[in-house]
Amino acid sequence: MNLGQFFSILRARWIVAAVVFLATVVTTITISLLLPKQYTAVASVVIDAKPDPVSAMMYPGMASPGYMATQVDVIQSDRVALKVVRNLKLNESPQIREQWMSETKGQGSIENWLSETFQKNLEVKPARESSVLQVSYRAPDPRFAAGLANAFVQAYVDTSLELRVDPARQYSSFFDIRVKEAREKLEAAQTSLSAFQSEKGIIANDERFDIETSRLNELSTQLVVMQSATADSSSRQAQAQGASAERMQEVLGNPVISGLKADMSRSEARLQELNSRLGESHPQVVEAKASIAELRLKMDAEIKRVTGGVTVSNTINRQREADIRASLDAQRSKVIKMKAMRDEGQVLIRELENAQRAYDAIQARRNQTNLESQTTQSNVSVLTQATPPLQPSGPKVLLNTFLSVFLGLMLAIGSVFMLEMLDRRVRAPEDIVHTLGLPLIGVMPGPTPSKRLFGKAKLPQDAAQRLLGAVGVAGKSA
Repeated sequence: MNLGQFFSILRARWIVAAVVFLATVVTTITISLLLPKQYTAVASVVIDAKPDPVSAMMYPGMASPGYMATQVDVIQSDRVALKVVRNLKLNESPQIREQWMSETKGQGSIENWLSETFQKNLEVKPARESSVLQVSYRAPDPRFAAGLANAFVQAYVDTSLELRVDPARQYSSFFDIRVKEAREKLEAAQTSLSAFQSEKGIIANDERFDIETSRLNELSTQLVVMQSATADSSSRQAQAQGASAERMQEVLGNPVISGLKADMSRSEARLQELNSRLGESHPQVVEAKASIAELRLKMDAEIKRVTGGVTVSNTINRQREADIRASLDAQRSKVIKMKAMRDEGQVLIRELENAQRAYDAIQARRNQTNLESQTTQSNVSVLTQATPPLQPSGPKVLLNTFLSVFLGLMLAIGSVFMLEMLDRRVRAPEDIVHTLGLPLIGVMPGPTPSKRLFGKAKLPQDAAQRLLGAVGVAGKSA
C-alpha cells in the first residue's frame, strides 16, 4: 500500500475515523472531569552514611549498590504498613470496620486489609545518586494524604531501628551465656594452675629453674676441671710407680731429697778417694760404703714418701671426680624433672591465658551488643515532613487530553483499516491491477462537479461497455 491508497481509504471512510476519534477524546475528557481529585503528599528521609557511634564502624551494607533498593522494599513492606495501622489506630474506627465488613464479609484481618489498601497508594522513589528517599501518598483528602505519608516515614524510622536493635538484643542474650561459660573455664584454669603450683611448691618457677640450670652448668665445669686434674694425677702416679720416679717434679724439687743426693755425691767422692788411697778392705772404705748405703736408703724412703703423696692426691682427685659426677647426675635429673614440671606449668599457664583472652573478647562483644541493644538512634532521619498539598495531583485533564488525541488517532486509523479489510473496494486504478492481475488500458474521467451535487456519479452505459470490452480483449490477448 502506497501513500495515495492510504489517503484514499481515509477519505472514503473519514466519517468512521472522525466518530472513533471524537468518541475517544470526549470519553477521556469526560472521565477525567468526573473522576475525584487526588492529592499527593511527599515526605523524605535521609540515610546517614557516617560510622555507627556505638561500634565506630560503617553501617553494614552501605557500600552495596542494592542498599537503597532494599530500603525501598522495607518501606513498602507489610511490616511497615501494619505499624502504620497500629500507630494510627485505624482498626478501631467504627466506620472503617463497617467498610471492611461490607467489602470482605468479615474474612481475614482488618489490619491486613488496611495495610494492603494503604500500600496501593504508596510510592517510594530513591533520589538519584544520593541517600534520600521520597515517600509519597495519594488520597482524595490532602490532610489524609499528608498524615499517611508522615505515618509511613515514622513507621519506617521505627522499623529500621527495630531491625538493628532486635538482633543486638538476641546477640546480647547469646553473649550472656557465652560469658558465663568463659568465666567458668577461666576459673577452672586458674584453680588448676594454683593447685599445681601448690602441689609442686613452685613460687617463682622461672627463677628457680634458672638457678638450678646455672648450678648444673657449674657442676659440669667442675667435672671437666676435675677430670683434667685426675688425668694429670693418674699420669704422675703411673710415673711415680715406674722406674722414672726420681725424675718427677715433686722428687726433683724436694729439698730433703736434694740434700740427700748432695750428701751421697760427697760420700761417693770420698769413697773413691779412700778406695784409691787405702783399698777396698780398709775400715774407712767400708764405713764410707755403709754411709752411702744408708744415704741411699734414706733417699729411697724419701722418694717413696713423695710419690706416695702423688698417689694420695690421685686418689683424692678420683674421689672428688666421682662425687662431682654424682652431684652432676643428681642435678641433671633435678633439672629434667623441673623442666617437665615447668612444661606442665606452662601448659596450664597457656590454658589460663587463652581462657582469659577468650573471656575478655566475649565480654567486650557482650558490652558492645548491650550498648547496641539500648540505642535509640538509627542511621535513618526524617528530612522533610509531608504537608497537605494545595493543588491536586490528578486527574491531569490536559495530559489525558493529549494522550486521548494520540490514542484516538491510532484507534481511528485502526478502525478504518479494519473496516477496509472486511469490505475491500476499488479506490484507485492501481487497485484494479492488484485485484484482477490484469494490465490497465485506460481510465475514464469522473463525473463533473455539477453532477456530483445531485447524487452518486455513474458511468454512461456505452462507456461501461467499452471498458468491459477493453478488459475482455486484454484478457484474451494475455
